[in-house]
Amino acid sequence: MRTRVTDLLQIRYPIVQGGLAYLAYADLAAAVSNAGGLGQITAMSLPSQQVLREEICKVRTMTQQPFGVNFAIGQHDRPFEHMLDVAIEEGVPVVSITGGNPEPLIRRMDGHSMKKLVLVASARQAQKAESIGADAVMAVGQEGGGHLGRDDIGTIVLIPRVVDAVQIPVLASGGIGDGRGLLAALSLGAEGVEMGTRFIATQECVHAHPAYQEALLRGSEHDTQVIKRTLGTPARVVRTAGSEQILQMEQNGADYEQLKAYISGERNLDFIHRGNAKGFGWAGQVIGFIHDIPTVQQLVDRMIEQAEQGLQRIKQSMNEEQR
Repeated sequence: MRTRVTDLLQIRYPIVQGGLAYLAYADLAAAVSNAGGLGQITAMSLPSQQVLREEICKVRTMTQQPFGVNFAIGQHDRPFEHMLDVAIEEGVPVVSITGGNPEPLIRRMDGHSMKKLVLVASARQAQKAESIGADAVMAVGQEGGGHLGRDDIGTIVLIPRVVDAVQIPVLASGGIGDGRGLLAALSLGAEGVEMGTRFIATQECVHAHPAYQEALLRGSEHDTQVIKRTLGTPARVVRTAGSEQILQMEQNGADYEQLKAYISGERNLDFIHRGNAKGFGWAGQVIGFIHDIPTVQQLVDRMIEQAEQGLQRIKQSMNEEQR
């Protein structure tokens, strides 16, 4: 399966693993890269430059394939420059940027060979990313987990809009978790996909608490909620007691200072690492068709087979129509 994304990233399949704060470390990243996609380490969840360097070195002992480092700059008060410097020094093949203004990171990478991916939620953001030097954009629709755009635009509408707006490759994100989603994304003009939620429900996502993974298995597409909309930073989570409390507080007019403790990284960890339902965990509507916890290799193989079967079905239907 060859697209501009596979050529750009030097990977076998156009499948990129999302940044997944507090979850995307060497075990998962290496597994995705070994399966033919692009695995990623989450940088801003790590406590120091040294730990990031150790994770990068660990990935390299586990795979010979390209991998990336994700910088989720929009949701962290911490400076990112010193962490990005580690990725540059280590010659990481790919850097992805989610949230916030990507330009300072892209400027800091000027003159270096790593490929730069930027997450966007609108055609306008995609054009801006292209203008400042992004090599590709990942366009996330409203179905996705984690932080979303403010305009409630679904993936099936967003992707063609972004594809038409830029010349660089586009990866589709949001609501994609199997081969049907991959084939649909390619049909819409994207040249690959980025997946987050589906990779949480894999055996190599070793930092995800069983209660979190079970919530993804048990939930339907109706069991996600969008929190933080009143703060202007909407984000989709799986339904928990903690998310219900946040929404109730928002409905009652709570401001940021009142919500801060409930939407913090520590409350996120309460659920995703410790299984405490008073916390919260990111998840997209794709949980409606997550029914097992395979290995990453099994998941990717299944996706490719399903996409190929879908393509053959379409071709057969078109041939029958022509007869």
